[in-house]
Amino acid sequence: MMRTRPLKVALLGCGVVGSEVARIMTTHADDLTARIGAPVELAGVAVRRPDRVREGIAPELVTTDATALVKRGDIDVVVEVIGGIEPARSLITTAFEHGASVVSANKALLAQDGAALHAVAEQYGRDLYYEAAVAGAIPLIRPVRESLAGDKINRVMGIVNGTTNFILDKMDSTGAGYQEALDEATALGYAEADPTADVEGFDAAAKAAILAGIAFHTRVRLDDVYREGMTEVTAADFASAKEMGCTIKLLAICERAEDGASVTARVHPAMIPLSHPLASVRGAYNAVFVESDAAGQLMFYGPGAGGAPTASAVLGDLVAVCRNRIGGATGPGESAYAALPVSPMGDVVTRYHISLDVADKPGVLAQVATVFAEHGVSIDTVRQSGKDGEASLVVVTHRASDAALTGTVEALRKLDTVRGVASIMRVEGE
Repeated sequence: MMRTRPLKVALLGCGVVGSEVARIMTTHADDLTARIGAPVELAGVAVRRPDRVREGIAPELVTTDATALVKRGDIDVVVEVIGGIEPARSLITTAFEHGASVVSANKALLAQDGAALHAVAEQYGRDLYYEAAVAGAIPLIRPVRESLAGDKINRVMGIVNGTTNFILDKMDSTGAGYQEALDEATALGYAEADPTADVEGFDAAAKAAILAGIAFHTRVRLDDVYREGMTEVTAADFASAKEMGCTIKLLAICERAEDGASVTARVHPAMIPLSHPLASVRGAYNAVFVESDAAGQLMFYGPGAGGAPTASAVLGDLVAVCRNRIGGATGPGESAYAALPVSPMGDVVTRYHISLDVADKPGVLAQVATVFAEHGVSIDTVRQSGKDGEASLVVVTHRASDAALTGTVEALRKLDTVRGVASIMRVEGE
């Protein structure tokens, strides 16, 4: 039976994503009503600049007092798309306290304070949904949290930032340098005026924390995620990758240790074989590769950002939360029962590609090989080229721990025959 009293929605933020949420709520109102079982009504929109024209939104709905909006008491669902830590955290907490459930796209806040927010939501019997916080329109959080709830996830590896993927894809396909590719990304609107959050991996690290927490039923905070940006990736690195049949991507990798006793979460550039599904992800698209015991290998692919794609994920959560509201139930909350420790980066085991500038004379390769052996790092392949007294030595290792590789590199730097370490790149996806 259709409920006639509308569910009231408060929208916090009306930028690129928020304006699309409001538009879809209006243009798809009849469909949303049919899917939810009750009408949904936009009851208020909190903004910082009320004088800006917002097409399709009645001026009387616009307010600068977000706190008063979430305190009204008649709001059923608060949609938070303002981002950042404060005032978003206080507004979400206040919304729970005054009876509203929350849909959020705030990856930074959830990565930092997700556990505390879930606790408040549970205290007041409300929902906290955040599909849009990771990978934009791609249905990812709900499948990992619900569809795979009966499975054991061992690894989540993905491209979760469209800006960095566009830059690296441009460097790969055209031979452009980092700055040239960044300039193009900025001109096309893929990169912000200050791209630091993207290119230094902060954005991807927040998403990795959220994914790791859900996948492994363990609290993983942003501070637990190892982060390495991509600003040092060069055209020479891509040339080396191509010689190995690889390309380079900025990856978020969350994995369970082989003994199952701990987990790791990290973000860094890595070479991946062209045969891996993630290697073919082009432009500003996102993709996440999930490996589990029963389901095997799954890949989720699609647009990872943008107003309409992100709004699609927000509206999906809105429908779910409204249905729960009508049924007097709540959806899945935080699942952290496993409480596995998060291991440091030094414990991570993977392969490495190391490029060294060395003296071009007899015995250099033997010296280098000895250093690797002394630190317990096994060499897979070696390639050497050079002339006029200078040479390049490229070493690809078998799997080794990050701590062992770090010790190896420190020892290599002390050799008189090693002029410098040109680059170190992890090799993933094999």
